[in-house]
Amino acid sequence: MLFNSIAFLLFFPIVCVLYFCIPATQIRVRNLLLLVASYYFYMNWEPAYALLLLTSTIVTYLAALGIGHFEEKSKKKFCLVSSLVLNLTILFLFKYYNFLATNIETAFNAGGLGIEVPEFRLLLPVGISFYTFQALGYSIDVYRGTTKVERDFPTYALFVSFFPQLVAGPIERSNNLLPQFKQQHSFDYDSVMSGVRLMVWGYFMKLVLADRCGLYVDAIFNNVDKHNGGSYLVASLLFPFQIYGDFAGYSLIAIGVARVLGFRLMENFHRPYFASTVGEFWHRWHISLSSWFKDYVYIPLGGNRVSRMRNYFNLFVTFVVSGIWHGANWTFLCWGSLHGLLLCLEKAIGVSKQKYTGVRKFCHWAVTFVLVCFAWILFRANNLTDALTVITGIFTNMGPLFLDYTTFIALIFVFPILFAKEMGEEFNWNIHIENSKSWIIRHLYIALMIALIILFGVLGGDQFIYFQF
Repeated sequence: MLFNSIAFLLFFPIVCVLYFCIPATQIRVRNLLLLVASYYFYMNWEPAYALLLLTSTIVTYLAALGIGHFEEKSKKKFCLVSSLVLNLTILFLFKYYNFLATNIETAFNAGGLGIEVPEFRLLLPVGISFYTFQALGYSIDVYRGTTKVERDFPTYALFVSFFPQLVAGPIERSNNLLPQFKQQHSFDYDSVMSGVRLMVWGYFMKLVLADRCGLYVDAIFNNVDKHNGGSYLVASLLFPFQIYGDFAGYSLIAIGVARVLGFRLMENFHRPYFASTVGEFWHRWHISLSSWFKDYVYIPLGGNRVSRMRNYFNLFVTFVVSGIWHGANWTFLCWGSLHGLLLCLEKAIGVSKQKYTGVRKFCHWAVTFVLVCFAWILFRANNLTDALTVITGIFTNMGPLFLDYTTFIALIFVFPILFAKEMGEEFNWNIHIENSKSWIIRHLYIALMIALIILFGVLGGDQFIYFQF
């Protein structure tokens, strides 16, 4: 079920009404309602894959019980390793097996050894990387002793499957979300309206910004051989805003949906294109994932508490894994590797440790923005051949620009709104109309945003980009 579908616009109000009709003191009943609603939400894609979600939930639940039960460290470690292996095996089978099998077969055939590696024709389960990482984070936290074992299975199952953030995050931590399922959440008008305002802005970013940019970007990147450098350049400058509007928009809708119900999810994006270094970009972009990799990959490898060269290795490996997490394609591997190299370079020359102001800050911002946009070409291209064609074409094959006038006319209105809001928040210009003290202004803001969505939005119900991860 997509957030931008009629089905969700019917589903969510029904869930809210039922949830708040149950007395706030009946926490367990409310949680069971949310658990059933979450599984119904997920099963709208492929009902059978709810079994994978349930399997991951059961495995990590039992592993945590084992970790909490045993005294010997070796047995605790066995429970953790079992949880990691079983979950990552499922993830590998559905997401990476065919990619690896195809490349092994290609490599052997190129060497004159004709072999045929069997493939599995399996549809990638929606959000499998997100809920797997959230569940594994809980197992690791229990093993480390930073999170208590959750013995109530329905409560834990709800933590893994909570529908607002189930399929594309934010990837929540157990010590933030789990305790909230044990609290009473009374109906609060201010929280509901705050959530609605977040949802409306999220829908604006998705339907108006992302999907409008996507009409042009997809036309270019899906037909690379039919275009030239001018169109490549424009598409490469629009895609950063497409993916930002798509994913940040989803995150805002998710956070808003949760807030309407009384839950607080973590911030996932913090105006990333204002970053003046690549390192700062990753402190602002997909915060829940980058912090997950920092805590569960980078630090266990040794983090920065090692020699300089080993630190560079840890940083690079973390971003290579991050690239692979996004998908089974060489483009994602190269995208993650490039970010890893850029971060190592920033550390080597000391850029990440300095604070810049004025013109120098602007120059660093401009360089960072160009580097991030360049890396996005690798991320968006369907394959490395297309990526190379786009990159070389920008510098060598400029020609007549492909124009989609409807899209560009809409974006002329969209970008100023985005820039005004983001700049106002970044530089504290105190123009937060949506949080005005005036009841009338707040509601006029919602009405205006809905009107803009209807007027300029792409209302075809397109899927969110990160659902494929």
